[in-house]
Amino acid sequence: MKTTFEVTAENSRKRHLALTGRKAWALAELVKAGADGCTPITHPGPRWSAYVHGLRHEYQLKIDTVHEKHSGPFPGCHARYVLRSDVQVAESN
Repeated sequence: MKTTFEVTAENSRKRHLALTGRKAWALAELVKAGADGCTPITHPGPRWSAYVHGLRHEYQLKIDTVHEKHSGPFPGCHARYVLRSDVQVAESN
């Protein structure tokens, strides 16, 4: 899977990112989720934290981490990742 994303900076400059694999999948999921963001519960993936780390540090994307409590048989906390950069899917194949 190869996906090209268009990132618009605050100064309106645009750049394109061509991503493959799980980073492409994770960024596409973040774009689709919008302000609701993604959690490993709602968007199952084996290493969300690693994908987000790579997107932040390799591509300078702004992604917030919101820590949320959850109940159930294994109560605890999970992360919700919310994309704050202006990103659109330009092309996917």
